[in-house]
Amino acid sequence: MHIFIKRRHRERDMEETTTHLTIAYIKERPDVKSCLKKGLINYSSLARLISKDLDIEKKTSKEAILIAARRFRERLKEDVVQEKRIKDLLARSEIEIKNKIVVLVFSKSMNPDKIEALQQKVRKEAGTFYFLEGSDNYTLITQEKYLSTVENLNKQHIIKTSNNLALIMFKSPKEIEQVMGVISFLSSLFTEHGINIVELVSVWTDTLFVVNANDVTKTMEFLRF
Repeated sequence: MHIFIKRRHRERDMEETTTHLTIAYIKERPDVKSCLKKGLINYSSLARLISKDLDIEKKTSKEAILIAARRFRERLKEDVVQEKRIKDLLARSEIEIKNKIVVLVFSKSMNPDKIEALQQKVRKEAGTFYFLEGSDNYTLITQEKYLSTVENLNKQHIIKTSNNLALIMFKSPKEIEQVMGVISFLSSLFTEHGINIVELVSVWTDTLFVVNANDVTKTMEFLRF
Protein backbone atom coordinates (compact mmCIF):
# COMPACT_ATOMS: atom_id res chain seq x y z
CA MET A 1 0.00 0.00 0.00
CA HIS A 2 2.81 2.42 0.94
CA ILE A 3 4.60 1.69 -2.32
CA PHE A 4 1.38 2.35 -4.26
CA ILE A 5 0.81 5.67 -2.46
CA LYS A 6 4.40 6.80 -3.07
CA ARG A 7 4.08 5.89 -6.73
CA ARG A 8 0.85 7.86 -7.02
CA HIS A 9 2.54 10.85 -5.36
CA ARG A 10 5.44 10.62 -7.81
CA GLU A 11 3.04 10.45 -10.75
CA ARG A 12 1.08 13.43 -9.45
CA ASP A 13 4.25 15.46 -8.89
CA MET A 14 5.46 14.55 -12.37
CA GLU A 15 2.13 15.59 -13.88
CA GLU A 16 2.22 18.93 -12.05
CA THR A 17 5.81 19.53 -13.18
CA THR A 18 4.93 18.62 -16.78
CA THR A 19 1.92 20.94 -16.68
CA HIS A 20 4.09 23.78 -15.41
CA LEU A 21 6.75 23.14 -18.07
CA THR A 22 4.15 22.90 -20.83
CA ILE A 23 2.48 26.19 -19.93
CA ALA A 24 5.85 27.93 -19.59
CA TYR A 25 6.92 26.54 -22.98
CA ILE A 26 3.79 27.87 -24.69
CA LYS A 27 3.94 31.27 -22.97
CA GLU A 28 7.55 31.76 -24.06
CA ARG A 29 6.61 31.18 -27.71
CA PRO A 30 4.06 33.79 -28.89
CA ASP A 31 3.57 32.02 -32.25
CA VAL A 32 2.61 28.75 -30.54
CA LYS A 33 0.40 30.57 -28.03
CA SER A 34 -1.35 32.49 -30.80
CA CYS A 35 -2.10 29.32 -32.79
CA LEU A 36 -3.29 27.53 -29.66
CA LYS A 37 -5.55 30.46 -28.79
CA LYS A 38 -7.08 30.34 -32.29
CA GLY A 39 -7.53 26.56 -32.21
CA LEU A 40 -5.01 25.96 -35.01
CA ILE A 41 -2.82 23.51 -33.10
CA ASN A 42 -2.59 19.75 -33.59
CA TYR A 43 -2.27 18.71 -29.95
CA SER A 44 -0.48 15.43 -30.64
CA SER A 45 2.14 17.20 -32.76
CA LEU A 46 2.52 19.89 -30.13
CA ALA A 47 2.97 17.27 -27.39
CA ARG A 48 5.68 15.53 -29.42
CA LEU A 49 7.44 18.85 -30.07
CA ILE A 50 7.38 19.89 -26.42
CA SER A 51 8.46 16.42 -25.31
CA LYS A 52 11.41 16.59 -27.68
CA ASP A 53 12.42 20.17 -26.82
CA LEU A 54 12.12 19.54 -23.07
CA ASP A 55 13.79 16.12 -23.41
CA ILE A 56 10.83 14.26 -21.91
CA GLU A 57 10.84 10.72 -23.22
CA LYS A 58 8.20 8.86 -21.25
CA LYS A 59 4.84 8.29 -22.90
CA THR A 60 3.00 9.30 -19.74
CA SER A 61 4.71 12.69 -19.91
CA LYS A 62 3.57 13.19 -23.50
CA GLU A 63 0.03 12.42 -22.45
CA ALA A 64 0.37 14.90 -19.58
CA ILE A 65 1.65 17.51 -22.04
CA LEU A 66 -1.35 16.96 -24.29
CA ILE A 67 -3.78 17.28 -21.38
CA ALA A 68 -1.98 20.41 -20.09
CA ALA A 69 -2.10 22.02 -23.54
CA ARG A 70 -5.82 21.35 -23.87
CA ARG A 71 -6.52 22.82 -20.44
CA PHE A 72 -4.37 25.84 -21.18
CA ARG A 73 -6.33 26.37 -24.40
CA GLU A 74 -9.49 26.68 -22.29
CA ARG A 75 -7.79 29.38 -20.19
CA LEU A 76 -6.72 31.20 -23.34
CA LYS A 77 -10.35 31.52 -24.42
CA GLU A 78 -10.61 34.25 -21.78
CA ASP A 79 -7.75 36.03 -23.57
CA VAL A 80 -9.78 36.01 -26.77
CA VAL A 81 -12.58 37.87 -25.02
CA GLN A 82 -10.11 40.34 -23.51
CA GLU A 83 -8.41 40.82 -26.88
CA LYS A 84 -11.77 41.80 -28.37
CA ARG A 85 -12.18 44.45 -25.66
CA ILE A 86 -8.72 45.78 -26.45
CA LYS A 87 -9.41 45.92 -30.20
CA ASP A 88 -12.74 47.65 -29.61
CA LEU A 89 -10.95 50.29 -27.52
CA LEU A 90 -8.19 50.76 -30.11
CA ALA A 91 -10.81 51.08 -32.86
CA ARG A 92 -12.10 54.13 -30.98
CA SER A 93 -8.60 55.54 -30.52
CA GLU A 94 -7.02 58.18 -32.72
CA ILE A 95 -3.56 57.61 -34.20
CA GLU A 96 -1.23 60.53 -34.72
CA ILE A 97 2.13 60.22 -36.50
CA LYS A 98 5.01 62.68 -36.28
CA ASN A 99 8.18 62.30 -38.29
CA LYS A 100 11.64 63.84 -37.92
CA ILE A 101 11.83 62.79 -34.29
CA VAL A 102 15.06 62.55 -32.31
CA VAL A 103 15.80 60.81 -29.00
CA LEU A 104 18.67 61.97 -26.81
CA VAL A 105 20.00 60.26 -23.71
CA PHE A 106 21.84 62.39 -21.12
CA SER A 107 23.95 61.46 -18.14
CA LYS A 108 22.58 62.27 -14.69
CA SER A 109 25.40 64.81 -14.29
CA MET A 110 23.41 67.15 -16.51
CA ASN A 111 21.46 69.93 -14.84
CA PRO A 112 17.85 69.36 -16.01
CA ASP A 113 17.08 73.04 -15.46
CA LYS A 114 18.93 73.71 -18.71
CA ILE A 115 16.14 71.93 -20.56
CA GLU A 116 13.40 74.10 -19.06
CA ALA A 117 13.93 77.05 -21.41
CA LEU A 118 13.80 74.74 -24.42
CA GLN A 119 10.67 73.09 -23.08
CA GLN A 120 8.91 76.45 -22.85
CA LYS A 121 9.97 77.31 -26.40
CA VAL A 122 8.68 74.00 -27.77
CA ARG A 123 5.38 74.38 -25.94
CA LYS A 124 4.83 77.83 -27.41
CA GLU A 125 5.36 76.37 -30.86
CA ALA A 126 3.07 73.39 -30.09
CA GLY A 127 6.00 71.08 -30.76
CA THR A 128 6.89 67.64 -29.44
CA PHE A 129 8.72 67.42 -26.12
CA TYR A 130 8.88 64.50 -23.66
CA PHE A 131 11.53 64.61 -20.96
CA LEU A 132 11.88 61.41 -18.91
CA GLU A 133 14.01 60.60 -15.89
CA GLY A 134 15.54 57.14 -15.58
CA SER A 135 17.56 55.58 -12.77
CA ASP A 136 20.89 56.77 -14.20
CA ASN A 137 19.97 58.96 -17.17
CA TYR A 138 17.57 61.46 -18.69
CA THR A 139 15.84 60.82 -22.01
CA LEU A 140 14.46 63.53 -24.27
CA ILE A 141 12.06 62.88 -27.15
CA THR A 142 11.66 65.89 -29.39
CA GLN A 143 11.81 67.08 -33.01
CA GLU A 144 15.01 67.17 -35.04
CA LYS A 145 14.69 70.92 -35.57
CA TYR A 146 15.52 71.43 -31.87
CA LEU A 147 18.58 69.15 -31.96
CA SER A 148 21.17 71.90 -32.45
CA THR A 149 19.69 73.89 -29.56
CA VAL A 150 19.87 70.86 -27.27
CA GLU A 151 23.43 70.11 -28.30
CA ASN A 152 24.51 73.70 -27.65
CA LEU A 153 23.03 73.52 -24.15
CA ASN A 154 24.17 70.07 -23.06
CA LYS A 155 26.55 68.56 -25.62
CA GLN A 156 29.05 67.35 -23.01
CA HIS A 157 26.32 65.38 -21.21
CA ILE A 158 24.83 63.61 -24.23
CA ILE A 159 25.40 59.85 -24.09
CA LYS A 160 23.48 58.86 -27.20
CA THR A 161 21.56 60.49 -30.04
CA SER A 162 19.08 58.58 -32.24
CA ASN A 163 17.49 60.32 -35.21
CA ASN A 164 15.51 59.40 -38.34
CA LEU A 165 12.72 58.34 -36.01
CA ALA A 166 8.94 58.68 -35.97
CA LEU A 167 6.45 59.03 -33.13
CA ILE A 168 3.23 57.02 -33.26
CA MET A 169 0.71 58.17 -30.68
CA PHE A 170 -2.51 56.43 -29.68
CA LYS A 171 -5.07 58.80 -28.13
CA SER A 172 -7.50 56.45 -26.47
CA PRO A 173 -10.78 56.93 -24.59
CA LYS A 174 -10.43 57.20 -20.83
CA GLU A 175 -11.77 53.64 -20.50
CA ILE A 176 -8.22 52.49 -21.21
CA GLU A 177 -7.74 52.59 -17.44
CA GLN A 178 -10.16 49.67 -17.07
CA VAL A 179 -8.99 47.62 -20.06
CA MET A 180 -6.09 45.41 -19.03
CA GLY A 181 -3.31 44.52 -21.46
CA VAL A 182 -3.57 47.31 -24.05
CA ILE A 183 0.13 48.22 -24.02
CA SER A 184 1.15 44.56 -23.93
CA PHE A 185 -1.10 43.81 -26.91
CA LEU A 186 0.29 46.70 -28.96
CA SER A 187 3.89 45.88 -28.06
CA SER A 188 3.39 42.27 -29.14
CA LEU A 189 2.17 43.45 -32.56
CA PHE A 190 5.40 45.40 -33.08
CA THR A 191 7.41 42.34 -32.04
CA GLU A 192 5.49 39.94 -34.26
CA HIS A 193 6.12 42.18 -37.29
CA GLY A 194 9.80 42.70 -36.55
CA ILE A 195 9.53 46.39 -35.65
CA ASN A 196 11.91 47.63 -32.96
CA ILE A 197 10.44 50.03 -30.39
CA VAL A 198 13.06 52.67 -29.65
CA GLU A 199 11.02 54.28 -26.85
CA LEU A 200 7.63 53.60 -25.29
CA VAL A 201 5.78 56.15 -23.16
CA SER A 202 2.36 55.85 -21.54
CA VAL A 203 0.67 59.01 -20.24
CA TRP A 204 -2.89 58.25 -19.11
CA THR A 205 -4.90 58.03 -22.35
CA ASP A 206 -1.87 58.58 -24.60
CA THR A 207 0.38 55.68 -25.61
CA LEU A 208 3.48 56.64 -27.58
CA PHE A 209 5.80 54.45 -29.63
CA VAL A 210 9.01 55.77 -31.15
CA VAL A 211 10.20 53.68 -34.10
CA ASN A 212 12.53 54.01 -37.06
CA ALA A 213 11.00 56.31 -39.66
CA ASN A 214 11.49 53.65 -42.33
CA ASP A 215 9.14 51.32 -40.42
CA VAL A 216 6.13 53.65 -40.31
CA THR A 217 4.44 52.37 -43.47
CA LYS A 218 4.78 48.75 -42.36
CA THR A 219 3.61 49.66 -38.88
CA MET A 220 0.40 51.31 -40.07
CA GLU A 221 -0.54 48.13 -41.94
CA PHE A 222 -0.98 46.18 -38.70
CA LEU A 223 -2.34 49.02 -36.59
CA ARG A 224 -5.74 48.97 -38.28
CA PHE A 225 -8.53 48.04 -35.89
